[in-house]
Amino acid sequence: MFILVISNTMVSQIPGITVAGANDELIKYTPVADAEFLFYSKPISIDAIPVTPEGHPTPAIITKAVKSLTDFPLIVVRSGTMLPPRIPHVFIHDKPGENITERDALPELDEILERSEILGQEFTKLFNEVYIAESLPGGTTTSLAVLRALGYESRVSSSMKDNPLELKNRVVDMALNRKKPRSWYDVLKSFGDPMMAFIVGFSHGFRNDIYLFGGTQMLGVSALLKETGKIPRKIVTTKYIIEDKIATFAKTAKEIGVEYYPSYIDFSDSKFTGLRDYEKGIVKEGVGAGGSVYLAEKYGIKWEEIKNKVEEIYENLIKNR
Repeated sequence: MFILVISNTMVSQIPGITVAGANDELIKYTPVADAEFLFYSKPISIDAIPVTPEGHPTPAIITKAVKSLTDFPLIVVRSGTMLPPRIPHVFIHDKPGENITERDALPELDEILERSEILGQEFTKLFNEVYIAESLPGGTTTSLAVLRALGYESRVSSSMKDNPLELKNRVVDMALNRKKPRSWYDVLKSFGDPMMAFIVGFSHGFRNDIYLFGGTQMLGVSALLKETGKIPRKIVTTKYIIEDKIATFAKTAKEIGVEYYPSYIDFSDSKFTGLRDYEKGIVKEGVGAGGSVYLAEKYGIKWEEIKNKVEEIYENLIKNR
């Protein structure tokens, strides 16, 4: 079972922190747009295609291509988005994470953990393993805050070519100076986000294997899970995350003790500039892009077939803009 967790954090509204949306206002609605895109090939709740300001497509385009080819089962979980997606979904919470420089991120953490744990208990009866992905603008910054609060000197990736790491560190410094948490629970409540809270709560109830599909955001999740005694089976990501020389993904994963697997993705010979630019380190990961390619490998589908489907979907996106 592929679970896509859609969430928001007010950290994403700090100018310059993310480009996971066509503009600052649409960043708020990127998670919902991503989820709807996977089912309808376009957003339903808002009249906008999920792209960066430069026109680079959401990594959901890769996940969408694999879903089209394999029809893998997908459940969307709403944990703290600014509006509900107009698709069938599981409701956990409807309040975004707060700005961690000003106040605790998750004042209603107990409610999120309890509901998520119940879902995990029910899923244990149905599935031997689950794959959890995310769509959460600003999530690399909350992940950095969690990692540093737990003692990891980590550097995280970005959806931008030029990672605003100095800005992210300033934000995290402000958050850590605001409060000194003493436990994983306090770290999550103070500096986390609703996506992290869902996965931690879900893991308390789910007794089988959990694979995390994502990039440096999933390192923060893994560090929290380590503190609760349940390391995920593996993080599955893209080569772009592993090759990011600014970030410390491999080093931090080793320190946490979590395995990782980079799926093979290559758009270097794509006929579309927006896709070829992925090879320049733009976007990198999200919406389970790397994990979906991992699933495709299990179905026996080769990268070339996935790339052709991605290009077909992208071409339709361009025509309908």
